[in-house]
Amino acid sequence: MSENKRKRNKASRMGVDYSLLVVVGFLLGFGLVMLYSSSYYSASIKFDGDSAWYLKKQIISTAIGIVAMLFFMAVDYKCWRKYTWAIFIAATLSIFLVLTPLGIEANGARRWFSLGITSVQPAEIVKIAVILLLAAILSANIKKVNGLLPMLFVFAIALVPAGLVFFVTDNFSSAIIIAAIGVIMLIVACRNNKGFIALMIILLALAVIALVFFGGFRATRIMVWLNPEQYSNEGGFQVLQGLYAIGSGGLFGKGLGQSVQKLGFVPEAQNDMIFSIICEELGLFGGIAVLLLFAFLIWRFMVVATNADDLFGSLIVVGVMAHIAVQVILNVAVVTNTMPNTGVTLPFISYGGSSVLFLLSEIGLVLSVARHTRRGREV
Repeated sequence: MSENKRKRNKASRMGVDYSLLVVVGFLLGFGLVMLYSSSYYSASIKFDGDSAWYLKKQIISTAIGIVAMLFFMAVDYKCWRKYTWAIFIAATLSIFLVLTPLGIEANGARRWFSLGITSVQPAEIVKIAVILLLAAILSANIKKVNGLLPMLFVFAIALVPAGLVFFVTDNFSSAIIIAAIGVIMLIVACRNNKGFIALMIILLALAVIALVFFGGFRATRIMVWLNPEQYSNEGGFQVLQGLYAIGSGGLFGKGLGQSVQKLGFVPEAQNDMIFSIICEELGLFGGIAVLLLFAFLIWRFMVVATNADDLFGSLIVVGVMAHIAVQVILNVAVVTNTMPNTGVTLPFISYGGSSVLFLLSEIGLVLSVARHTRRGREV
């Protein structure tokens, strides 16, 4: 047997999900291209002519993230089960590091702490910790966690760090995503979930009402969403410019690098609003292509979760799927003014070192589930 054939057989036995690797790799590469395209103008102004400043920072974080992904892929995911509580407690405590001298303030909020070569957003650590802990709890107690009260008890575990992320770092969007991860994992894992779903809908409605009447600047965001033209000075400017970018792109766009709105019109175009620049430069076709890539990614998650050897592995994949799906939906909804602005980045594409680092770590966990399943050929 030739060396190449032996390698192919070994890969097949290991169950490496090459489809997942390829789509993640494409999203990363595409993200770096669009990041540079959307940021070179603002970077050259802010950083003394260094138009690639954002790109270089993102490449460093991506490289670290790829190393983390390979590490988590190589390690059997089952070994993390006994450390889930320790990881959860450490992640929760890391939130308070933003209040120490390590904390970094940007745009009026302290949501990061410094590790020298890169900064870390503790909310991203919490997301992985919640996924691992809920997967461990639910897989070990699936027969007990069935019904409203047991589900609420488990959900409260996710609400604790979500609340801390909100109150300590003032990061409402990440708190929403953490809570959403918990809700989706519970709904998927538990059969008798009708009461839980009904209660979550009621709580969501009450939360929206509370935001409208007592939400302060977040209530203003709702007003901006409903009438961005009237509130252009209170946040509607960014929304309107994003919509202008999408509309001006037409079907096939103005061409890569040819965006006008990124030239100071769309604030922080490389972050939350990067999807609008994609639509302006690559058109509706490019925007739909990106969404189809994410849809394919979600489908691969579903395949891996379905074929996982145990419930723990399956729920890890469900948690990662929930995280990425919710974040994509929120980002695109905000950019298209389908919902109020929440400050959510587009996974693998928007600028953000912590985001890409921990997203790749989550992908590594999913690849580990696929790699260590006995039905690797089916995955």
